[in-house]
Amino acid sequence: MCGIAGLISHNMVKENGARIRKGIVLQNDRGNGLGAGYAAYGIYPKFADFYALHVMSEDSAGMFAVEKVLKENFAVHYVEDIPIWEKKITDYPLCRRFFVEPEGDKMEQLKPGISEDDFTIEKVMNINASNSKAFVFSSGKNMGVFKGVGTPADIYDFFRLDEYEGYIWLAHNRFPTNTPGWWGGAHPFNLLGYSIVHNGEISSYGINRRYLDGFGYFCRMQTDSEVIAYLLDLLIRRHGLSIYDAAEVLAPPYWSSVEREENMELQDRLVALKVIYESAMLNGPFAVLAAFDGGLFSITDNTKLRPMTVGLAGDYSFYASEVSALYEMEENLERVFTPRAGQPYAVFLNCADGEKIAGSQDMPYEKRGV
Repeated sequence: MCGIAGLISHNMVKENGARIRKGIVLQNDRGNGLGAGYAAYGIYPKFADFYALHVMSEDSAGMFAVEKVLKENFAVHYVEDIPIWEKKITDYPLCRRFFVEPEGDKMEQLKPGISEDDFTIEKVMNINASNSKAFVFSSGKNMGVFKGVGTPADIYDFFRLDEYEGYIWLAHNRFPTNTPGWWGGAHPFNLLGYSIVHNGEISSYGINRRYLDGFGYFCRMQTDSEVIAYLLDLLIRRHGLSIYDAAEVLAPPYWSSVEREENMELQDRLVALKVIYESAMLNGPFAVLAAFDGGLFSITDNTKLRPMTVGLAGDYSFYASEVSALYEMEENLERVFTPRAGQPYAVFLNCADGEKIAGSQDMPYEKRGV
């Protein structure tokens, strides 16, 4: 039932959230008012080199505890309450953002040679696991997630998203079924540069969660969708897989399809991915739209039990659960199509013509590392 929308300017032209708002508000019937959210990239140019940590807390004590941990482990360059329109939603948590930079000596004390990304993730995970009143829900650079309990229009207006400008926008309208509707459970889910919105159910959540625990990722947001953001960080950033190989892990082809593959090098790689990453496979009906620092891509399950459509116009690409939502974002679309089941459709920033858009079904195997 959930609604998904996304847009990207290949040339990184910024705009406010007006068009993404139209695309997701049209899908209002895909939610029930218990969750909505947005992610925007390029919105913090003055602090682009720092991690922008968005924090929610039930009360000032919880927020103080988070701030204490951050000041003990990071150089905190700027702190402020996230601007809100309090007349739109009356029952809401404290929302604050911290622009931070890991300090080298503290990183070395934790683990010699640890990267700034891994250090930041470890602290975010520790905060979310140990603080019952507060949590970090956005941790990337030059981007931010804004989400909560309400309709897409409510959340957009509450966080005053007309005042931000970004070159990638994600949006989600939630219809929670077997998980609670609360501020932390709303989409998007984010970790460092990766943000995801998801429609469907991850029936492999238990296996995926236990697998992630072994790599230091802890799920605390009480919804199955959280594992997808963490798996993308693990597979792509930490293990170095391409988007296309990560998609083969999350939505792997059936064994019968692998056996029919004529490219023996590709067949061997598909077998290796299925065996090595068996516990990272997503099971169940799903459609995922994922943003990262370099672009935007979609993935669906292998039988396409949840919808995903794409529209192209000039130097822009648009994604949505419904074709009508594409036309809300851009009336003059040049092409509209549905990506194949189980296949990612990726759009990259600042690439040469012909490489900006690459569905894996059109991508030669030797070029899939783009």
